[in-house]
Amino acid sequence: MQRIAGVPASGGVAIGPAFRWRRVDLDMARSLTEDPAAEWSRFQAALQVAGEQLEQVCVYAEEQLGAQDAAIFRAHQLMLDDPELLDAVLVSIQEQRLTAECALNDAVETYVQLLESLGDEYIGARAADVRDVAHRLLCALQNVPTSPADELTVPAIIVAPDLTPSDTVLLDKSLVLGFCTAQGGATSHTAILARGLGLPAVVGAGPAVLDIPALAPLILDGDQGAVLVAPDEGTVAAYRARQSAAQAVQVRAQSCAHEPAITRDGHCIEVVANVGNVAGAQAAREAGAEGIGLLRTEFLYLERTALPDEEEQYRAYRAIADVFGTQPVVLRTLDIGGDKELPYLDLPREMNPFLGLRAIRLCLARPDLLKPQLRAALRAGAGRNLKIMFPMIATVAEVRAARALLDECRVELAAQGQPVTEDLQVGIMVEIPAAAVMADRLAPEVDFFSIGTNDLSQYTLAADRTNAQVAHLASAFQPAVLRLVHQVITAAHARSKWVGLCGELAGEPLAVPILLGLGLDEFSMNPPAIPRAKEILRSLSLEEARQIAQAALELDDPEAIQSLVRARVPAAQTE
Repeated sequence: MQRIAGVPASGGVAIGPAFRWRRVDLDMARSLTEDPAAEWSRFQAALQVAGEQLEQVCVYAEEQLGAQDAAIFRAHQLMLDDPELLDAVLVSIQEQRLTAECALNDAVETYVQLLESLGDEYIGARAADVRDVAHRLLCALQNVPTSPADELTVPAIIVAPDLTPSDTVLLDKSLVLGFCTAQGGATSHTAILARGLGLPAVVGAGPAVLDIPALAPLILDGDQGAVLVAPDEGTVAAYRARQSAAQAVQVRAQSCAHEPAITRDGHCIEVVANVGNVAGAQAAREAGAEGIGLLRTEFLYLERTALPDEEEQYRAYRAIADVFGTQPVVLRTLDIGGDKELPYLDLPREMNPFLGLRAIRLCLARPDLLKPQLRAALRAGAGRNLKIMFPMIATVAEVRAARALLDECRVELAAQGQPVTEDLQVGIMVEIPAAAVMADRLAPEVDFFSIGTNDLSQYTLAADRTNAQVAHLASAFQPAVLRLVHQVITAAHARSKWVGLCGELAGEPLAVPILLGLGLDEFSMNPPAIPRAKEILRSLSLEEARQIAQAALELDDPEAIQSLVRARVPAAQTE
């Protein structure tokens, strides 16, 4: 039996044969044309074919995944109209007399090399999108199928160098047991779509997975980030038992998902959801969420050619708030810039965008971005329980500047006779170590904190969690991260302020007892994790959780911390 380690991208276990994903080989021999005009016409015809294909993909993706995930393919449509790409192809055909295939390949490689040279995971994923669109165009030029999806005829685990978004979404999901890729990270589109589809996925597993024979028996462990090739009967039996136990746990948890999470000694804990649109809010409510702890507002800004105006934002935020009525909805202001590009803002490229002009830094530098959003949020919260929080706060001065803009907006709306939310709570994201260290000084400036452990872990350990070589360092179970979480909660409670956590840690079964014991007031997570988290919270007393948390803070490594919880809390078992 061979064990191949990768990055856990989507949880769960899959057992089945390998389906080796291989794209059709394209003829890319470098060649010239005698008729540049005819070659340009051929390229324009391919653009039309690719555009029609992408429209079909968009419609299908919206039906299967919802508008948020389908926006990936709307962005692909925009790439087909990119004037820089089209101009580069035209110049190569006319001046160098290259064939359309060669001209397109040259233009794409130049652009992709630029993106990949920046060394950023998110921008690297954009490079993969460019390659995906280029491949579709090349297939149209050579009149060959874009995907081997039709060859999948039996349930199997997909094994591939990487999967593009269109590869993933067009697969017959009834035949896909899980995904395993040599490349990619936890924020790649493959990983995002796999989680959206509820399928296990391991990415970044290296070239060894490409040597797996077709139909070889596999076990895909999306929780541990491992692929087992040709497992023995005992291992298969153990993993099938895990599958059955996990399914039973999920069914039981779902049956009482809409009941409150009350500990054995009577403490009621708020369990809410991370969402990014109306459909997500509805799914969260169905999963048992008692509100929204993180409303990502970027969905209104991405994959479009111009800023949304105040009215469009107001309608979107109001529709989401209406899903939960008087239950809380925490709206995070725009977290964009640096690693998440908006082409229409024409922002300068940065060498290290994760440490650059993004989130609140960008919005304070550009009040024309922040004020319409704040006005829309204030209006949308009228008669609702809307709260506002600012992301990537590092200093007290940033909080005061953001609140000053919020006050300006409130005064302006009052002067216009517009109804606004009353008794508005204002909070900040704690995702930079500086904010955690300064929590005692930041607490008097806000009504609440929301801890973003995904970024906090990376910034604290100086390790990219999407990099397979250092992902183990970026675990939110690291003692340094848990100590910062504890420090933030202690500082907030000393000033009678509440604390939520909206990183992935909040929905991690082994983390729930520790966070409860550290005094966390609000758990915000992806909707599918809600039933299980509530069940774990109900299984504990507050005093028991405090003892577990204290013991965890005295340990030196993440594995020991997780082992402690496994031993003390049977309901949190993941294996």
